[in-house]
Amino acid sequence: MRKSLLALLLLTAGGLAQAQVQLKDGHPETYTVAKGDTLWDISGRFLSQPWKWPELWQGNPQIKNPDLIYPGDTLSLTYVNGQPRLTLNRGQSGGTVKLSPTVRSTPMAQAIPTIPLETINSFLFNNRIVNDEKEFSAAPYVLAGAGESVVMGAGQSIYARGKFAEQQPAYGIYRQGKTYTDPKTKEFLGINANVIGNAEAGSVEGDITTLKLTRTNEEVRLGDRLFPTDERAVNSTFSPSEPAKPIDGLIIDVPRGVNQIGTMDVVTINKGKRDGLVEGNVLAVMKTGETVRDRVTGESVKVPDERSGLLMIFSTFDKISYGLVLVATRDLALQDKVKNP
Repeated sequence: MRKSLLALLLLTAGGLAQAQVQLKDGHPETYTVAKGDTLWDISGRFLSQPWKWPELWQGNPQIKNPDLIYPGDTLSLTYVNGQPRLTLNRGQSGGTVKLSPTVRSTPMAQAIPTIPLETINSFLFNNRIVNDEKEFSAAPYVLAGAGESVVMGAGQSIYARGKFAEQQPAYGIYRQGKTYTDPKTKEFLGINANVIGNAEAGSVEGDITTLKLTRTNEEVRLGDRLFPTDERAVNSTFSPSEPAKPIDGLIIDVPRGVNQIGTMDVVTINKGKRDGLVEGNVLAVMKTGETVRDRVTGESVKVPDERSGLLMIFSTFDKISYGLVLVATRDLALQDKVKNP
């Protein structure tokens, strides 16, 4: 039986300090990927720092999509010339991996995701950040419903007023949510626009366009805004990674409206693409150290910040990002700091 091995560099005997990758105590020698696994979970089985996962793959530049792992694949920890390596034996679902520039592609939907998609789906599809206040106020808006309706649903027609893009048949209907400003600099960061539904453009008369509602999450109201359908690609197979630049940010919102934050909660932070963040970046969450009174000197002294969790960025905009809390050793809260792990 021909076996194909995808060699993944973990660490070398003399290069541990350079690679900064450490095997986790009690790591398995082999692991078979199961349905429901995530890349983060598997990384955590082998590594003390799961966000170091990309360093496992750097020895295989000829593989187009080495991060894609499928249920049934078997990972084995072996040693070649004294160097630990992780090898991959494809299961029946993934086919055979060939170490050549022409690797047979497998549907992305079958690959295991980096983090649980069901937890973040609503934020991938139902939230849009508008980076400019003028952009939101200048967008076309729902003027009226057919038959003088003031609330509308799927299948009904609506009339919208404003300037529509040419040859743009599909639109998303959004309602203004929170306006974000930086807690420190007071800079405007963006408006959270919640998607209400979708519509198809029809006839145009002057500055009024007739549209048909094709899908609604809730009732469409007068004044809701319309934007061209956002065709953002949903990336579920990014790798855990460290930010390329130093990050010094804050948790500024919890979209589900709670003050105490725990594992698998989504948070909004005040850093985004312009700060160098990309999907898959892992950040440490720091609780600000309390200020205590030194009973010896009488001084007020701030104790060091305490590392209290880890989050992974899964959606980035210009000035803000959404992250999923993957580890929380205590309750997290708004204004907690986020930094490089």
